[in-house]
Amino acid sequence: MFDGRETLKPLNNAATFDANLKYDLMDQASSAVTGHAQGQPPTEQQLAEIVEFEMALTTAQARDNQAGSLQKHGATGGPLDLAGQQYYPGANDVLGGDPTGAKFSPNVFSLYAKWKKPGVNGRRYDGRDDWEDRERNSAREDIAAGEVLFNTHPLTITNVRGLNDNVSLGSPASFSGTCTTCHDSPNVGNHSTALPLDIATSRLAGYESDTAIVASLRQLSAPDLPVFEITGCPDPANPGKTITYYTSDPGKGLVTGQCADVNRGKGPILRGLAARAPYFHNGAAANLDELVNFYNERFQMNLTHKEKQQLVAFLNAL
Repeated sequence: MFDGRETLKPLNNAATFDANLKYDLMDQASSAVTGHAQGQPPTEQQLAEIVEFEMALTTAQARDNQAGSLQKHGATGGPLDLAGQQYYPGANDVLGGDPTGAKFSPNVFSLYAKWKKPGVNGRRYDGRDDWEDRERNSAREDIAAGEVLFNTHPLTITNVRGLNDNVSLGSPASFSGTCTTCHDSPNVGNHSTALPLDIATSRLAGYESDTAIVASLRQLSAPDLPVFEITGCPDPANPGKTITYYTSDPGKGLVTGQCADVNRGKGPILRGLAARAPYFHNGAAANLDELVNFYNERFQMNLTHKEKQQLVAFLNAL
C-alpha cells in the first residue's frame, strides 16, 4: 500500500526480507478475504499458496505500438528479463544504505542502451534499426533517449519532505538530482528501501506559497476530492510555532498519527506503467503527459517539447 499500512514487519534488512515480506503479504491477503470479500478466514495453506502466486508474478510492457517488441535488437524490456533482475533491500540506495557498500549510481535503467542513435562514426544501421521500417527505428531512438533523460537530466529538489529534511543528506534546502534520486531500484524504479516522500501531489494550489508546487499542481486534472485541515503540527522552520496542512490525503500520517508523515507516500514500481493510468496515488495525472508536465514544473527540469515526448515514450515502454 502506498501509505505503508500493510508493512507490519520491516523490509529494510536483507537477512529478514523474504520472511517478513511473506508475512506482510499473508496478512494483506487475509485482510482482503475477510474484509473486502467478507469471506471466511483462509487457512495457512491457502494463504501460503496466494503469496507463492503473487511472488511469481512479473509485470512489464512487452511491446510498444510504435517501437514493436521491447526485446528486439538487444533491448531488455519485457517481463522475462525483469524476472531475473537482482534485488535486495538498499540496492543502489541514494542515502548510502546499500549493504554491499556500493555507491549510488543515477544510471538506474539500462533497458534500451542498444537503441541509442549511432554516433558520427557509428554504423548507420545498427542496434535499434530495421532496414524496412524507419518510423519504428525513430520510435526506438526516442525510447532510448528518454531512458537517458530519466537517468541523467538534472532537476532541482526542493520542499520534498523526506529528502530536504533528511539528516542523512544534511537537510539541504535545495539540491540537484535526477529522476533516479527517488526511483533508485535498478530497472524497477521504486525506492529500494522504505522512504515515503511528500512531493506535493496531495496538496492544493490555493493553499501553497511555493511557486513551483503551484505551477506543477496546475498541470494535473485531479479529481475533486475532500480537503482535510490538519492543525497543531510543529513548524520545523519556526520552533515553538505550529503549522496547518491542507491535504486531500494525509498519506502515511493516517497510519502513524505523526505530523512528520502527513502527505508522505511511497514511490511505486514503474514497470507496466502504460497500463496503469491515472497516475499518482490519487489519480491526479490522467496520463503520462500530465505526469511529465507535473515533474517538469515541480522540479524545474526545463524540458523541451521533444524531451517531454521522449520521456513519455520511455515511460510507456516500461
